[in-house]
Amino acid sequence: MKQIKTQDAVGQILCHDVTQIIKGVTKGAVYRKGHVITESDIPVLLNLGKDHVFIWEEKAGSLHENDAAAILSDLCLNKNMYKTEPKEGKIELIAETGGLLTVDEKRLTAINSLGEMMIATRASGCVVKKGDKLCGTRIIPLAIEKEKLEKAKQAAGELPLLELLPLKQKKYGLINTGNELFHGRIKDTFTPVIQEKMAEFGCEMMKCVTVEDNHENITAAINEMLRNGAEMILCTGGMSVDPDDKTPVAIRNAADEVISYGAPVLPGAMFMLAYMADGRPVCGLPGCVMYHRRTIFDLILPRLLADVRIEASWLAKLGNGGLCLECEDCTFPNCVFGKGS
Repeated sequence: MKQIKTQDAVGQILCHDVTQIIKGVTKGAVYRKGHVITESDIPVLLNLGKDHVFIWEEKAGSLHENDAAAILSDLCLNKNMYKTEPKEGKIELIAETGGLLTVDEKRLTAINSLGEMMIATRASGCVVKKGDKLCGTRIIPLAIEKEKLEKAKQAAGELPLLELLPLKQKKYGLINTGNELFHGRIKDTFTPVIQEKMAEFGCEMMKCVTVEDNHENITAAINEMLRNGAEMILCTGGMSVDPDDKTPVAIRNAADEVISYGAPVLPGAMFMLAYMADGRPVCGLPGCVMYHRRTIFDLILPRLLADVRIEASWLAKLGNGGLCLECEDCTFPNCVFGKGS
């Protein structure tokens, strides 16, 4: 590209978008890349502070900002998303459906560390709706060497950096435990909380039972629900380390693999996660899930519905950002809870 005086630019092809910003009114391109500058454009450009403009001069081995942004967006593009047309040198990816967004943070960092280019995404693990922005890509200068984009491709590898996984509307079994509930001494206030949270994602409660504090009976209830087709099991209560809390033992006896009993999240430290051999999850939910508005269950649930297997190593990372501030005006998920960098 070549910089020339605006007054001398009539007939030349603009090689970048020219943006106008009026506070509180507009921010957008007055002229787009490729626009042929006319005599009447000159005073407009000058009023926008453009004493000089850049016109495109083809140079071997370099890429214009729009072409470079297209390459970067292709490194991110995956199923269930689409990319926008270039605007002011930037291309965005948009969700075609709702779901769980995951980002390969290691490869993303490698590309952004190359310099002169950037990819900005939503936080990995967030739930998005159809039409939501997922990421934006652009280069910093108006043009960049092709060689640098080749390095970005190498850093990205073969797989897209982003993945958008639809959430499944699963049938779940709910097992409430505790002698106080079983014998009717107190009212069940846990079930409505679980139903409300699961209904947010369109999930159907297949069956709900109340079982006394007997690990054999709890295990039997888990196995029966699994035989009857439950796609996930939620056990509430009895999750502390008190001798009369039997739910963790029952889950261990029913499941084929225990991922973790305990998690670095508050509220939610006594959470338990296990899997059956066929991948169906069995969760032990501590009492905080009933009492607090947002807990570890809100961080875990979208992954379970997207069939993303949760490992102990991922749970361990939740400690960074795992402290809910329990704000009076809760804005979750648009807050820092569960979003450690």
